[in-house]
Amino acid sequence: MTIDEKDSSTINSASGDARRLVIDFHTHILPREIPDFEEMFGYGGWIKLRDNASSPDKADMIQNGRNFRTIDCNCWRSSQRIHECDRDGVDVQVISTIPVMFSYWAKPKDALFVSQFLNDHIAQCVSENPKRFIGLGTIPMQDPELAVREMHRCVKELGLSGFQIGSHVNNLNLDAPEFEPIWSAAEELNTTIFIHPWDMDSEGRMSKYWFPWLIGMPCETTVSICSLILGGVYDRHPNLKVVFAHGGGSFPGTMGRIFHGYECRPDLVAHSCNAHPESYLPKLYFDSLVHDEETLEFLVKKIGVKNIVLGSDYPFPLGEDVPGKLVANCTWLSEKDKQSILAFNALHLLGLDPSDYF
Repeated sequence: MTIDEKDSSTINSASGDARRLVIDFHTHILPREIPDFEEMFGYGGWIKLRDNASSPDKADMIQNGRNFRTIDCNCWRSSQRIHECDRDGVDVQVISTIPVMFSYWAKPKDALFVSQFLNDHIAQCVSENPKRFIGLGTIPMQDPELAVREMHRCVKELGLSGFQIGSHVNNLNLDAPEFEPIWSAAEELNTTIFIHPWDMDSEGRMSKYWFPWLIGMPCETTVSICSLILGGVYDRHPNLKVVFAHGGGSFPGTMGRIFHGYECRPDLVAHSCNAHPESYLPKLYFDSLVHDEETLEFLVKKIGVKNIVLGSDYPFPLGEDVPGKLVANCTWLSEKDKQSILAFNALHLLGLDPSDYF
């Protein structure tokens, strides 16, 4: 059955009406048991999990001897995730690692080992619950040759549907020539890339009020979008499929300024892409995680319904409490458009058959 045939089916449970397919494109997962990579590789910076003193259903993510974050069991326990999905009317989660696990700072072969460990775990989660989970892998971006090798393994052997990568790699933006093999491989494999902000500035003026997450993350996403557009990546790779987290970050609110900059200072802005940056908007895909109905409406007007997927950032506090509720409650969206955002756009991007999930 085609996507269009399914579009008229039903209505999302998050709206309080009849059922509709809901696929959450933006969720994070970890294995409960993580090797001691610091001991294994002989240097620090790695995440390990430690039992939380207050509850067996919590664990502490420890990095360099400090508590990076305390997580609940829904971050690793599939049964708890499925229980909460059933409670909230989510049929399928697209699962990817927590960005701190990218490890782009590490020695390439060590980062490859960690990527393979995480990807094998995600593939296992999918194989155990194929109608509830879709997997995105992670790759050692600091070594494109190893990254491409792992991309082929993930798609051809593990059956993963795409990859989550960070908004930059150490001191390189994503238009750096070093990453050309990765974009070529994504096109060759017809796979989807999900770009998530990470490694934000947390020093000095950014050290208070949770600024790295509230301000730094949206800025990081904007830098990644502008790098792909203005750096000519979309020109060189016209079939690239890229989804950006958190509603495109700050980009929607600053695109007018970016477009004007292209026009008034082409000597600084326009020397690496083939067209006006506005012309690339149809190539951009964003998740719906904007926390505000008027912002979502602006996003729909600017990039279109077909270019937005549901994303909740489950299971973290900055995410949407009930995935899809914002979309379902938008009276200005037709039922067909709601279903597109809540499920079918994601299935189309990932090349999956809707009938496998109904």
